[in-house]
Amino acid sequence: MTGKRILLIITGGIAAFKALDLIRRVRERGVDVTPVLTKAAQQFVTPLSVSALSASKVYTDLFDLTDEAEMGHIELSRSADLIAVVPASADFMAKMAHGVADDLASTLVLATDTPVLIAPSMNVRMWDHPATQRNLQTVMSDGVTVVGPEEGPMACGEFGPGRMSEVPDILMALETALMDGPLLGKRVLVTSGPTHEPIDPVRYIANRSSGAQGAAIAAALRDLGATVEFVTGPADVPPPAGVTVHKVETAQQMLDQVQSLLPVDAAVCAAAVADWRVTDAADQKIKKNAKGDLPVLSFAENPDILATISQGKNRPALVVGFAAETDDVIAHATAKRARKGCDWIVANDVSPETGIMGGARNQVTLIDEDGAEAWPDMPKAQVATRLADRIAKAIA
Repeated sequence: MTGKRILLIITGGIAAFKALDLIRRVRERGVDVTPVLTKAAQQFVTPLSVSALSASKVYTDLFDLTDEAEMGHIELSRSADLIAVVPASADFMAKMAHGVADDLASTLVLATDTPVLIAPSMNVRMWDHPATQRNLQTVMSDGVTVVGPEEGPMACGEFGPGRMSEVPDILMALETALMDGPLLGKRVLVTSGPTHEPIDPVRYIANRSSGAQGAAIAAALRDLGATVEFVTGPADVPPPAGVTVHKVETAQQMLDQVQSLLPVDAAVCAAAVADWRVTDAADQKIKKNAKGDLPVLSFAENPDILATISQGKNRPALVVGFAAETDDVIAHATAKRARKGCDWIVANDVSPETGIMGGARNQVTLIDEDGAEAWPDMPKAQVATRLADRIAKAIA
């Protein structure tokens, strides 16, 4: 990161105080920081404290006559390697989504072709509001990288999503955004983990997927410079830092989220999606009765996410699927590739004795139009690195 330049926009919100620590850590890595404070941000942090930590002039006013004589807002917006908005308030996200430029910070974002990263922070009800979610989808479709928010306690006393990501996670995202790699400027979708299909509010249908392989693939793609959209079911393994995380529960929710993120340059469908769902899931816990009658469940097929991506109008240039099999692995995976319409299938044997599903290692075979290529047994992180390198060669 040494020698890189970040234009850091701080907007109004209690999380603005975290930007001070972020400035210190970024500068420790040799990055120049030029700070911009909105009027609301100055209610939480002072220009003096920001200037002292950044060793730079703090910009606050669009109509600074000295700077505007040289079109300073244009120069500021284009001289940086990255524009980071930390925290990004609901108000500022709305301005970004609708092209509003009524102060220095919003004008800088509108007048640039520099990559933009935001770390949203707001009350849970503001985050969940349909207007904010529409704005989020708009800025993401404009190519903005979104870090967080996280779920947790808030200054207002409420609990839920909307809490700004912690500084180390934002720092990782900044490092990724500034990284020069073969996938720089590419946007890649990764699905991961199992899905949970409810039977009643307590019980669900699932599988033994830990999400480890999908998380490792997302991290490996991130390390090659990609902007990663990580759609994950309820996995045991936490999502990697530096990717945009979208948490879902069911197959239908995963499909809806995936479709909202298209188009992308490549998609890696590593999730172990449940094949079926219960059509008449109970809204209350199913109880035993005195007669010992067993509940009767009706099933329906879940949507086929891999086929939908492979055969849809917003099809990525490269679509990679996974095939978890217990017998005739190569034959079943080859047939799956043809049936789904994807470019590659990563096949593995998940029989209980292999320990692969939920384990730390994997042994896969990559199947494409040229045939099957068997890879040796290796840690899942190494599988991810090898696959990410192959993806980079295909789409870079």
